[in-house]
Parts: sequence; C-alpha cells; structure tokens
Amino acid sequence: MFIQLLIGAIMLGGIYGLLGLGYGIIYKTSGLLSFAQGELLMIGAFLGYTFFKLFHMPFLVALLATVVIMFVFGFVFEKTIIRTILGGGGTPIHVVLATIGISIALQNLAALIWTSEIKQFPPIFKVEYLEFGTVKVAPESISGIVVALASMVLLHLFMNYTKIGTAMRAAAQDSNAANVCGINVSFSKGLSWAISSALAAISGIIIGPVYGVYMLMGALIGLKGFAAAVIGGYGNMYGAILGGMIVGVIETMAAGYLSSSYKDFIAFFVFIVFLVIKPTGIFNEKIIES
Repeated sequence: MFIQLLIGAIMLGGIYGLLGLGYGIIYKTSGLLSFAQGELLMIGAFLGYTFFKLFHMPFLVALLATVVIMFVFGFVFEKTIIRTILGGGGTPIHVVLATIGISIALQNLAALIWTSEIKQFPPIFKVEYLEFGTVKVAPESISGIVVALASMVLLHLFMNYTKIGTAMRAAAQDSNAANVCGINVSFSKGLSWAISSALAAISGIIIGPVYGVYMLMGALIGLKGFAAAVIGGYGNMYGAILGGMIVGVIETMAAGYLSSSYKDFIAFFVFIVFLVIKPTGIFNEKIIES
C-alpha cells in the first residue's frame, strides 16, 4: 500500500510542482501574480481529451498539440489583456483581478463547449496495471511522473543553458539593465506567461487520464500549486518542485492512512503554517519590491 501511495504522491507532487513553476516564472519575470493556473490546467486537460479521444490523435501528438495551443494562448493573453491593463495605469492588483476573472470565464467556456459532466480519457496503454511484485500500479501514473519530471528537467536546461532562458533570467533580475544590454524585456515577459500556460496544460494532460476531466477540476489543484510555490519559496524554481512534492506526499498519505476527508485540510494547514512561520519558504525567497 505504501508504494502505491508513494507513486500517487509523486505524480500529484509533480503536478503541483509544474503549477508552482508557472506561478514562479511569472512572478520572477514581471513581479505579477496570476490565479488562472488551475483553469489553464483544466482547459489543457479538455484539449487533450478532445484531441486524443474525439480526434483520435496519438497521445504524444495530442500532448504536443495541447501544449502548443496553450503556449500561444499564454503569450497572447499577456500581450493583450495584461499589457493593456498595465499600460492603462493599472496596478498588479488589477492583474490579479483580471486573472481571477479569466479563470471564471474559462470555467464557463468549458461548460459551454464540453458540458459540466465528467469526461473520461480512454486508456492510453493496452495494459491496465503494471505489477511490481505484489504492487499494482496504473501505467498512466508512471507516465505522468515521467512527463512531469521530464518537463522540469527541460525547463531547467532551457532557463540555464539557452540564450533565451539567460535573457529571461536577466530581465527578471534587472529589467532596466537588460534593456540597455539589448534584451527584449517585453518579449521575455510574454514568454514567461506562455511557458506558465504550457506547464499548466502539461499538468492537465497528466492528471486527466487518472482522475477524469471536468470544469471545476482546476480550482483546488491551482490553489495547491500556489501552496507548493509558497512552501518552496515563491519564485524559486527548485523550491516549487520541492514544495509540490511536499504537498503531494502530505495529501496522499493523509488520505491513505487517515481519511480522504482530511487531505485538503491537512495540506492547506501546512501551507498556513509555512506562511506564519517561514513566509519566504524553504529556499528563503525574498519578495520582489515594487
């Protein structure tokens, strides 16, 4: 039982970590908060369901198509709504309100297009379970862990070993100095929103085959991704991953050994404890001064 719970915890932790990465990338590059991550996850899951089940695309093709669409959506969203708000004299709190509004709009859009009923992915693999001795594990859970970890590794390589990633980190540290050096700060900020949206879509593709897809699936998951980012150190990439794993393990073990009724309470209780005792998170990330 412990091994099965641990595998489920790692998969959930990977999802929360990906969402936490999305929150942190936006915050680091622009100093802004977005609360639409959960709903972007939900839209990504619905797109994956549509491509895979309704359009009969191979799963990897469906995954790639979903990520590309959500990447473009995130970039356009920043260049239109976010830039317009800030350019018109809006403040970061107006951006927060706009992302809350877009999350509600996306929920209703999903209900309009796909209805409010739970959609089930068809099996991705031909085998129902993988057996490791006496332990049976759904292959979708294993593939979810692999995709989540691969996404984190690729993001690490992109941010640290490519010119665009280096430019994004430079723009995040000092936008004025980056401008002087010829870095397109506006493009870097748009790219951060695009990557954040793509990470949310990947999270949706991971969790959709395991738990099903429905219009409110992202509401609670998005908050737990935010909790993961805060616990690790808001804006710290590695902190988001660690925070996601912590939340995933706490929640899964609480559900397995206590009751599923307590898992959300315990997960958010730990989040509140971190806010009170160590608001800078495990990696001691400092808040950006406006």
